[in-house]
Amino acid sequence: MSTIRAGSKKASNEIFIGKKPLMTYVTATLVQLANEPTVVVKARGKSITRAVDVAQIIVKRMNTLGYKIGPVKVGSDLIQSEDGRERAVSTIEVSISRAK
Repeated sequence: MSTIRAGSKKASNEIFIGKKPLMTYVTATLVQLANEPTVVVKARGKSITRAVDVAQIIVKRMNTLGYKIGPVKVGSDLIQSEDGRERAVSTIEVSISRAK
């Protein structure tokens, strides 16, 4: 999810999880939450566990700041592999917002 498809725009409140260190995404999400009421953490494939970890660190370890997990969307994308076959890759979108 670290790349954006051609022709699509990345919303300012979206964080795409890739292979960078975990705390990089936690920091990026916290910076976005300072400016936006809700941030959506998105990942697919093997990065899904990292996206869940990011959301849990923000909510559990930053509990004095009052963040909460909102709707979680789970789905799949069809991806064409290098050998030309299509395969389904799992996706997740976790909404994190400031508690009111």
